Amino acid sequence: MGINIFERKLNSGNSEGTDSVFVVAEIGKNFIQTERERPHEEYIDNAKRLIDAAKEAGVDAVKFQTHEVEDEQADVDCFYPHFGGMDRFRWVSKNTDIASLKFWIEVKKHAELKGVVFFSTPMSRKAAIKLESIGVPFWKIGSGDIEDYVLLDYVSSTGKPIVISTGMVSKNELDAVVGFLKSKNVSFSILYCVSKYPCPKDKFNLSSIEYLRNKYPDVTIGFSNHNYEDSELDLAAIKLGARIIEKHFSFDRNMWGSDHRVSVTPEEMKNLVELIKKRKYASVDVEPYYGNIEAEFDGANNEFRSYFKKTLVAGRDIKEGETINKEMVYAMRPASYLKGLSSNYFISVLGKRAAKHIKKFTPLNDALFK
Repeated sequence: MGINIFERKLNSGNSEGTDSVFVVAEIGKNFIQTERERPHEEYIDNAKRLIDAAKEAGVDAVKFQTHEVEDEQADVDCFYPHFGGMDRFRWVSKNTDIASLKFWIEVKKHAELKGVVFFSTPMSRKAAIKLESIGVPFWKIGSGDIEDYVLLDYVSSTGKPIVISTGMVSKNELDAVVGFLKSKNVSFSILYCVSKYPCPKDKFNLSSIEYLRNKYPDVTIGFSNHNYEDSELDLAAIKLGARIIEKHFSFDRNMWGSDHRVSVTPEEMKNLVELIKKRKYASVDVEPYYGNIEAEFDGANNEFRSYFKKTLVAGRDIKEGETINKEMVYAMRPASYLKGLSSNYFISVLGKRAAKHIKKFTPLNDALFK
């Protein structure tokens, strides 16, 4: 099952020699560049300037991240290891407030005017609903949400293609997600990823790309890379069969925020695109990064799992005796604080009846159902 918009690019026979690879500038939340609050229009301008720089660098698409704090992040005092500048609840709240519907409408329009594909990673079902209201060509599900079946169920219902990343799953967990997506009859693609920020070169096992190609021969495979040191890793991934390359993108790695420090600059991205155009991946040595094709994914024991994984919670007050439906359930993080059923149990709780009154945001467990 391929990704339609990718396949059109990948099979276009582009005369510049980039027809084999779809390059994504992951702007994410890098339109936030200072801790101090700035006028709303400044954030929009930052996003537009990043789109302009990405277009100049020659990428095919720009990707952002979309938050709605209500159904994503519990209000607990939790600092994530990769960004200690603000506790996670305040950080997600800040993103929710800044990136309003107006923000996304203007940013998407600007990308379209520049001739680059716009899409965004919804970090929860409500975030996906917001993005669906402005129209996106396909979905990207981040590593931390790959087992958020509340989100997967919703994006699957739109019929649009889905891109998933492997950074926080085992091989068996990924296979379960693939089975779910196939059951929904949606097109999807898989990006090999190691969720470390930044990720040292010696932590990659690029043979995983070969593993994914063999395991899922009808699926487009790519590489989401949190290493900014040079382009050799990306070229090696392409040589091994990656047809999508995604890299964080910023003007300056010293800016304030969660992802600037793992991003490539416009000049670095332009250099990568030029190397791809010249097919320099054909001569790169993959051996230093190949690793062991039989090895488990890093995601099986990734240090960020307990922070990013989600728990099922009540999305509203639920009366005793009520039958659980989709709208009554949120999937929220961090799972390490919310002691309830993992978000991959979503489908199994539907249709059960509440054994007692359940308050909104209460973590769900079997004892609450009849």
